[in-house]
Amino acid sequence: MGDVPFLDLTAQSAEIADEVLPVWQQQLATGAFIGGEEVTAFELEFAAYIGVPHVVGVSNGTDALELAFRASGVVRGDEVIMPANTFIATAEAVSRIGAVPVFVDVDKDHLLIDPKHVEAAITERTRAVAPVHLFGQTAPVEALVPIAYKYGLTIVEDAAQAQGASGPAGRAGAIASISATSFYPGKNLGAAGDAGAVMTKDPEAAALVRNLGAHGSSRKYLHDHVGMNARLDAVQATVLRAKLRRLERWNEARRAAAERYQMLLADTAGVWLPRTRTGNIDVWHLYVVQVEGREQVMAGLATAGISTAIHYPTIVPLTEAYASLGYRPGQFPVAERAATRILSLPMFPHLTVEQQERTAEALASAVWSYWAGDD
Repeated sequence: MGDVPFLDLTAQSAEIADEVLPVWQQQLATGAFIGGEEVTAFELEFAAYIGVPHVVGVSNGTDALELAFRASGVVRGDEVIMPANTFIATAEAVSRIGAVPVFVDVDKDHLLIDPKHVEAAITERTRAVAPVHLFGQTAPVEALVPIAYKYGLTIVEDAAQAQGASGPAGRAGAIASISATSFYPGKNLGAAGDAGAVMTKDPEAAALVRNLGAHGSSRKYLHDHVGMNARLDAVQATVLRAKLRRLERWNEARRAAAERYQMLLADTAGVWLPRTRTGNIDVWHLYVVQVEGREQVMAGLATAGISTAIHYPTIVPLTEAYASLGYRPGQFPVAERAATRILSLPMFPHLTVEQQERTAEALASAVWSYWAGDD
């Protein structure tokens, strides 16, 4: 039968090969690797898809976040509030500016940033709030808007896990005035390497992002700012254009797979299934259940040939990288408890029914073994 991979990108690559390879051959022949028609076309097409006036393609998701924060006016010494359970890049982008990430707990039902904790964390140094659209569904940005308005803060969406998702306030990446995303290969919309983008409604912010990402230069050798090298290359733009044309269909396949998991696991004792926030259309970047005895359960799944992952085993404020901020265990009870129980099951657009049935059967068996006390 073969093992069930956690992620399989080969089917995606096969779908786009006939479109991408001729363009790559042309790029090899002409040496047109940086910028150009493919990058411009992707930016316009992704802007139309998201529903924003301006998209600036950049080198990766972390750079996209840093550029979005910088374009929002975040400077050294400012504070940016974000959820405790995110990938470290959300915080890292703030730290690279010299600003300070401030972490808050999440809600227990969806593991998304909790607005009531956000307001409590605001100080005179707070400049922005960074809601993370986690696992494929949008954070409650609509509840953060009045808080941001009250205190004069900017909202910067981290939309790296939610290409195509939407919520009560709109599509991920187009709700706030500026947002950032990653096109890491495993994302719903993934490149053939690292890539990212900044999306914004503000033409001045878009121009600043483009300038900062090109060494602070709007004209060659004339530098307006101390910037960085963060340009999207044409090779990645070619892949992204081809995959963007298929993204809605692939997201529908993910939704169908999520519904199938919900059905297959509905009566499995000891497995807590993910819940979608009211008003959200989830794109299921990840399908994350919660179990007790996770390490033993993962070992049982591995023995059955099922690959799984954890997103994320340690919340960012308790990592060694941020030990200097002084956070201690117990400050984020919901996120900390979830970090010991979350388990990501195989999820990708070409996941088969048979693979899901095997995964569900193996998960039920592994959970039963844990509760039965089997070694």
